[in-house]
Amino acid sequence: MIAFNIPPYIGGEEKYIAAAIEKRKICGDGEFTKQASHLLEEIIGTKKVLLTTSCTHALEMGAILCDIKPGDEVIMPSYTFVSTANAFALRGATIVFVDVRSDTMNIDETLIEAAITPKTKAIVPVHYAGVGCEMSVINKLAENHDLYVVEDAAQGIGAAYGDRPLGAIGIFGCLSFHETKNVSCGEGGAFLINDLRFVERAEIIREKGTNRSKFFRGEIDRYSWCDIGSSYLPSELNAAYLFAQLKQLGKVNADRLDTWNFYKENLRDLKECGVIETADIPANCTHNAHMFWVKLKNLKERTKFIAYLKQSGIGSVFHYIPLHSSTAGLKLGRFHGEDKFTTVESERLVRLPIYYGMTQADREKVVEVIHDFFGDNV
Repeated sequence: MIAFNIPPYIGGEEKYIAAAIEKRKICGDGEFTKQASHLLEEIIGTKKVLLTTSCTHALEMGAILCDIKPGDEVIMPSYTFVSTANAFALRGATIVFVDVRSDTMNIDETLIEAAITPKTKAIVPVHYAGVGCEMSVINKLAENHDLYVVEDAAQGIGAAYGDRPLGAIGIFGCLSFHETKNVSCGEGGAFLINDLRFVERAEIIREKGTNRSKFFRGEIDRYSWCDIGSSYLPSELNAAYLFAQLKQLGKVNADRLDTWNFYKENLRDLKECGVIETADIPANCTHNAHMFWVKLKNLKERTKFIAYLKQSGIGSVFHYIPLHSSTAGLKLGRFHGEDKFTTVESERLVRLPIYYGMTQADREKVVEVIHDFFGDNV
């Protein structure tokens, strides 16, 4: 069986976990949390990184720092994971969904301005597949309308828009280290702060609404409840595991890119004869090979395609039933404008297996089975 995903294992993870245990400091914000955070600051070029228990929680921190209140509106794509919307809906916002581009499955930047109203508070671009949204346009819109930009860069570690790493372009960025991501600690995330004015409050929100971080740095003699917040700190064991992987991020992404390029080249004939579509990376983006997707003719063909791969021992997945068509989405948000691509394109897309350490034999098997599926149509 060729799995759709195998969580990355680099080597060295046990050494750092053992060191964390030996230090008898396994709760949050120990030495490995600090090292992983500093390394992320160097990799991404953001002003401050706070490790979190998930990207979901990083997004929730962003919603609090944007001062989202009932009656506010937040613009985002409908084609995204539920956490993107949940974080802002929890604060009482109405979620305003905007159509995606068919080429990248990112929010269509040309449709955002028409969705802005006096109630709009923030824009949340989602960098699908580690391919950057058109951030120069989005940031300009935000500047013109005095809006926050919170980047959902869950899939974007090591990718860039122009010369700027994803997550370092909006006022806040959010990363995921779930086991399906390029580097992982099983469950985890990071909150990226690109404006130092928000660091102090972010630390308080992350520490249950207390100024406990200042206390542990010796800046105050006792800590107290200062603000709303929650427990967003990962354990040192997670941070130690993550630190080992972050040190090898370049190696991991290069390995994944080998698989991505192999698929791209060896499925080119199917794309040229029009039986599938594959991603074309915009010239101003550097991606991280987080995923390789293909699009089939329609939902019926996609269902047959996934079943055929499964029968051949190959795992593949689709994802993201558009949020605006879900029960909660209908209740908590609205779709602005025409749903030209979101639904129809989501019904065509399939993700192929891609993970660190995938063998050449498995890559070749995937390509062979896909060609077999189309048979005489090629």
